[in-house]
Amino acid sequence: MTQKLIRNAYEAALTMTAVLLCWGVALWLEGAAGLHTDVLVLAVALTLTLARSQRTADTRRRLTALVLLPVTAGASIFVGRLIGSHYVLGATVYTAGMALAIWIRRYGPAATKAGTLIALPLVTLLVVPGPALPAKSQGALVTWGWAALVGALACAGVWLVQGLGDRFGPWRAEPAPEQPPRRSRLHPRPSTRMALQMAAGIAAAFILGRLFFDDHWPWVVLTAYVAASGNRGRTDVLRKGLERLAGATVGTLLAAGVALVGVTGHTAVALMFAVLAVALWLRPLNYAYWAAGMTCALSLLLGYFGQDALSLLPTRLEGIAVGAVLSVASAWWLLPVPRARRRQPVLGTTSPVS
Repeated sequence: MTQKLIRNAYEAALTMTAVLLCWGVALWLEGAAGLHTDVLVLAVALTLTLARSQRTADTRRRLTALVLLPVTAGASIFVGRLIGSHYVLGATVYTAGMALAIWIRRYGPAATKAGTLIALPLVTLLVVPGPALPAKSQGALVTWGWAALVGALACAGVWLVQGLGDRFGPWRAEPAPEQPPRRSRLHPRPSTRMALQMAAGIAAAFILGRLFFDDHWPWVVLTAYVAASGNRGRTDVLRKGLERLAGATVGTLLAAGVALVGVTGHTAVALMFAVLAVALWLRPLNYAYWAAGMTCALSLLLGYFGQDALSLLPTRLEGIAVGAVLSVASAWWLLPVPRARRRQPVLGTTSPVS
């Protein structure tokens, strides 16, 4: 266990180094080009999520990421704007994009990894979307070109740090051997079943999120995605839903303590990065640690933008609970995937919160 914790700390340090590097460059871009603060959130979220998927990537996968991630990052900005101006249409496009990212797994490992890259920028929209920010922090999101540049920046930062880590660090990346997919006898195929489950869960989350949580609908949608991503069967979805709820509860208590102390400004930003580092370190042990860290970090971020994060914490927990229930319901009763018969590679191990 000690050896595992040390290795986890090393991997977390590499990821946070890449995150801080990209955040620093994005901060410079924000000031030099007069960009909106969203560029910083996008840079951190993309780097944080990309680092895990690229740790053992070969040259072909990295070139694929360099092409797909900037394009999908730019496209996600338009999806975010569409949701803000035409909620139903935007939610429909978002749901279709997430379902497509899973459905294309049927075409093999390369398509599965491409689906992951499609999903990453869409997930970042749920972290701190414009409508969830106070009025003074809203405004136009970064344009397609700047978003694409941030996507390329995330790729470069991750590759640079991980490459230096492999060359000079105590450990090198150890890619796991890929298992060739086996043709399933299930009809519809597992990829189709999981795509439909994801679509149903996210669509229901958009509806209930808007009806009961107003501008805080992303908390419902985010949990619906996280609990269903990487679906290995009904029990797996139930476990992840419970772990996310438990972790979010602990994160809520941590954030409440921070709010009572009165941490604000740049101190809150520094504390947010520290919380993310600890969450990354403990993440391989149990997903609940990551959920707790993300909940606390997001609360600190909202507080930095001027929201009363403490008063919103109960609402956040309610949204997480609803999203978890929706994912579990779709996985259990809509074309369930028996674990023993599922052999295709999974998606969802690289999202900012999964």
